[in-house]
Amino acid sequence: MLSLRAVNQYYGDRHTLWNVDLDLPPGVCTGVVGLPGMGKTTLVSCIAGLLPIASGTMVWHEAPGAVNQAGTEISVVPQDRRIFSQLTVEENLHIAQMAKGIAGGSLSRDVFEFFPELYPLRQLRASGLNDDQQYQLALANALVTRPRLLILDEPSRGTGQLFTVKLAQLLLRFNRELGLSVLLAEQHLSLIRRVADRFCLLYRGRNVAQGRVSELDDPMIAHWMGPTASAQ
Repeated sequence: MLSLRAVNQYYGDRHTLWNVDLDLPPGVCTGVVGLPGMGKTTLVSCIAGLLPIASGTMVWHEAPGAVNQAGTEISVVPQDRRIFSQLTVEENLHIAQMAKGIAGGSLSRDVFEFFPELYPLRQLRASGLNDDQQYQLALANALVTRPRLLILDEPSRGTGQLFTVKLAQLLLRFNRELGLSVLLAEQHLSLIRRVADRFCLLYRGRNVAQGRVSELDDPMIAHWMGPTASAQ
C-alpha cells in the first residue's frame, strides 16, 4: 500500500529522519515505536503530508507522492485530536467529511456502531465530552471518510488505561471488519503488542529495526528504549 525508501527530513539544520525505509502493507497494523523525541511524530507527519521530505521516495499504490495520490484514503488522528470544541459531535463529523471533499454527505450509522457512546451525545458540543469521548470523536472524524490508511500519533497520551484497552479493541475491529490499514506511532509497548502485526523501531531518526511484532523482544527493547539508550 505505502512504501518509503531512503526518506530524509530536516528541521532547519537539524537532521530528523535518516534514510528511513518502511513498508505499510494493505490490511496490516504497523507500530512505530521509540522513546520521545526519536522521530515518530516526524515520520507520521511526513507520511500524512503535513511535513515535506528532503529526499527519498514515498510511493502510494505504485504512484509517487503519498498525499497527492491518496486523497481521502489517508486519515490522521494527531496528538492534539483537532476537534472543534464549540461544535456538536454531529457537526464535527460533517466538517470532517467536507474537509475530505465529501460535502453534504450523510452520516452513516456504521460510524456510530463503532462508537455507541457518542450516538446519544451527537447533539452535544464537543467541549462537553470527557477526554476519552473526545478521542473517540477524533477517531470517528478520521473514520467517517472511510480511509484505507488510518494514522494515530501517540493515542495513549492523555487517555486513561480503560480507554487504552477499548482503543485496542477498536483498532482490531477496524482492521478485521473494515480491512483498514493502521499506522500507530506509540511509545507504550503494551498497546503495540496488543494490536500491531509489524513494528518499526526509531532511534534518533533512524529505523534501527523492523519486522513482526513477535520479534520485538526484551533485549531489543532494552538496547534501544532502556535507561541507557539515551546515552548511546
